[in-house]
Amino acid sequence: MDPFEYPKSISPQELDDYLKIGWYRMGQAIFTTDSIKDNFNEYPVFWLRIHLPELTTSKTHEKIYKANKHFKVTIKPLDITDEMEYLNEQYWLSTIIGSPFLRDALLEGAENSIYSSYAIEIRDGNRLIAVGIFDDGLVSIAGIINFYDPAYKKYSLGKYLMLLKAQYAFSQGKTWYYPGYIIQGYPKFDYKLFVDRDASEIYIKSTDEWIRFNTIVWEHGNEL
Repeated sequence: MDPFEYPKSISPQELDDYLKIGWYRMGQAIFTTDSIKDNFNEYPVFWLRIHLPELTTSKTHEKIYKANKHFKVTIKPLDITDEMEYLNEQYWLSTIIGSPFLRDALLEGAENSIYSSYAIEIRDGNRLIAVGIFDDGLVSIAGIINFYDPAYKKYSLGKYLMLLKAQYAFSQGKTWYYPGYIIQGYPKFDYKLFVDRDASEIYIKSTDEWIRFNTIVWEHGNEL
C-alpha cells in the first residue's frame, strides 16, 4: 500500500477512520509510516491517541493554566493570516522545527484545504503570541501544529496549546485526541504524552489494535 494518499476531500467521519488505523495529515495528503531513520538508526513509530473522557488534571497542568490565565484564548475556524505567518516564521527561526511558511506547509499551493481545521489563538493584549492548529473529525481531533513567540518560552505555550486542544475537544463531545506519533528509544517526541499518559493508547499495526500506554514498558525499551 502506498504510504501516501491524496483525496480530493475528507469528511469528519473519513478523518476519524484514517486516524484510527494510524494515518495522519501531511499538507493536503494523508500518510502513514512504521518507522523513521536518522543517520545511524531506524526507529519504530507508534501512533498515539488520548481517550478524552479519562483525562485528569495534574499539578503540572494546573501550574501551566495558572501561568497563562491572563492571556486571551480564542478558538475559531482556521484562517491563515499574515500575522500567523510572521509568528510561525519567528518560531521556526528560533527552533528550526516545522516549516517557515505556514500556508505552504498546510495548503501546498491549494486555494482551500480538504480538512476542517481550527486555530487556537493566544494573545497578550493585542499581540498574537501562540497558535495551535488541529483538524476536526466526528469523534476525534488531530493536533497538527503549535507555534509561539520565542519571547514567551517560559510560559510553556506548546504544552498549554495541547491542553487547550484536549479541553476543547472534550467540551465538543469528542472521544479521541490524536497528537501524532511517538518513537520508542527516541525521546524527542515524548512531549506528546504530556496531556495524560494514563489516558493514552498506542497503535499496534501488526494486530490492528490500540493498547494502553505502559510507561514501564516504554521507558525500559521492552518490545511492543
